[in-house]
Amino acid sequence: MFEEPEWAEEAPVVADLGSVALGLRPTAVSQIKGSNRRQLLATLRALEVASLPQQSPSLPDSDSEEEEEVVETRKKRPKKGLFAGASNEVEEKRKKKRHKRGPPSSDSKEEEVEREKCHKGALLGSDLAEEEKKKRKCQKQIPSNLAQPLDSVDQTGSKAWNSSATSDPTKPTCETPSSNPPHTLSRKQWRNRQKNKRRQKNKFRPSQPPEQAPAPAPASAEEAEVPSAPSPDNHGARAEALRARMAQRLDGARFRYLNEQLYSGPSSAAQRLFQEDPEAFLLYHRGFQNQVKKWPLQPVDRIARDLRQRPASLVVADFGCGDCRLASSIRNPVHCFDLASLDPRVTVCDMAQVPLEDESIDVAVFCLSLMGTNIRDFLEEANRVLKPGGLLKVAEVSSRFEDVRTFLGAVTKLGFKVISKDLTNSHFFLFDFEKTGPPRVGPTTQLSGLKLQPCLYKRR
Repeated sequence: MFEEPEWAEEAPVVADLGSVALGLRPTAVSQIKGSNRRQLLATLRALEVASLPQQSPSLPDSDSEEEEEVVETRKKRPKKGLFAGASNEVEEKRKKKRHKRGPPSSDSKEEEVEREKCHKGALLGSDLAEEEKKKRKCQKQIPSNLAQPLDSVDQTGSKAWNSSATSDPTKPTCETPSSNPPHTLSRKQWRNRQKNKRRQKNKFRPSQPPEQAPAPAPASAEEAEVPSAPSPDNHGARAEALRARMAQRLDGARFRYLNEQLYSGPSSAAQRLFQEDPEAFLLYHRGFQNQVKKWPLQPVDRIARDLRQRPASLVVADFGCGDCRLASSIRNPVHCFDLASLDPRVTVCDMAQVPLEDESIDVAVFCLSLMGTNIRDFLEEANRVLKPGGLLKVAEVSSRFEDVRTFLGAVTKLGFKVISKDLTNSHFFLFDFEKTGPPRVGPTTQLSGLKLQPCLYKRR
């Protein structure tokens, strides 16, 4: 007979649409045929969506409720293009089943099953869309995190990860290969680590002598971390350097001791000392030469320059000649006297008793040799061997003189007069005397001006 249209089942829901929907139904019933039925269904759905956007389904078995659920799921979808194919398939199935004849209950049940499937597919599609969004966010965040400098990473490293994990646990985060944040070093931490490596390396490196060149730096960091084993050559060089340094200190101590003995005792005691220990004299002169290298002026060179301006026929006597430097610097005949011999030209004797005849020389030289406590004996011996009008040249350390005038006055009482004096040098004083005759005082007379201070060397 007459086939009942499908929209008749939707009458309870459509009844609430108002006067507009009620006015359209009588006219639409008579005109629905074939394709017109489809258009009418579309208009009804549009009116339902416009009039009841918030309405909850009241009849779970009706087609209108299922359609509303489909509309709500479509609103929640992030993109329409992803689910357009699924909705088209559902519409085609509906069209096919509408053309078939059958009880309305069976059609409604099948449509419910299909719509449930469609709803499940929409939910799965929304989940897929959310996962794609998360992946895109992760791809955007990874390069920006890598671009951060070391300082910012150090400041916001573990704290940022902890705060993000505790403050918003529901917030979606991109999945990383490891759950812990990447550990990075700041510039300060990196410098401290390199400094500790250098300290650890230098701890096992042997100290090098000053003559040896520094070893080349290792080519790689692995070689730098492994301490190099000390070679036997380095041990030998270190031992030799230590031995030489200790020997130098010992020689310096012995030189200071010998120098103190020479200034604090008479010349006869010093002669006995060097006779008993000939090596002591060598050691003393070696230390004396080391001290001479530090002086701004060598008095023996000044005396040699003055004598070169005089006739070469003058006979010279060098009291305390040492290594005979004066005899090697001038053309005059020179008698060299000292407590020990460093040169074949040296005559070993006590300078208070030299093996020369009376009034046999023209020049007597005392260059830094007025040592001991019997300086008066030296000057009287020089007066004895000098010719009348002979020249006496004296060079001494300036710090030994407490009063230069008293010294000059004491020398004049021994038969000399002052010709010239040079007090301009800060280290040495130089005097020239001329013999006027025998000493004017007796041997028991005290001459306080001849007591000079000892020249003692301090430990450096």
